[in-house]
Amino acid sequence: PLCLDSRNARALEKTLTLCKEPPLINYLSADEKSCDDILDITNRFKASLIIRALKGIVPTTIEAKLLILEELIEKANAADIPNERLFADPSVVHIAGGMGQEHLLNTHECVRALVEMVDPPINTVAWISNVSTGLPKKLKPHVNAGFLCYLAGAGLDAAMVDVTDAEVMKTVYLIRAFRDETVFSPADIS
Repeated sequence: PLCLDSRNARALEKTLTLCKEPPLINYLSADEKSCDDILDITNRFKASLIIRALKGIVPTTIEAKLLILEELIEKANAADIPNERLFADPSVVHIAGGMGQEHLLNTHECVRALVEMVDPPINTVAWISNVSTGLPKKLKPHVNAGFLCYLAGAGLDAAMVDVTDAEVMKTVYLIRAFRDETVFSPADIS
């Protein structure tokens, strides 16, 4: 689906009137001053909404990520937005920075916990290219594809990826084939 990325509730509302199909709104965090407006607009236009584990900074522990997401799920549900239209983003940080590897492990565990614990089920989403920020260009496709596989194994439902990255797109195809969502053909990855 089309993904709208704005913190401006009025701009979102105006854009939504032009959409033929309900889009995905990126994103609502615990920091939003216009939280109620964004939830109201999401509900009125039957859009889907990304809720992001973010409160000032990206949380460093799985517990903090889950607490923020739980709060946002409750707010969305109270605004009559069902879990099936919510996409939980555990917030991806780059592997090369500070505690990047620990953050990424927490992101993986957060996806797994959301898949196992939230009922009714919620969708999960991640911005895959965030993991390779700051790395040399030649390494990015390998790191991005590897991270996509890592999160897919935890149950990731959706991913924002660079569709011009051949390695990542082959990985997307293979994940879909492994999940029996498409028919495998060697010609499609050669």
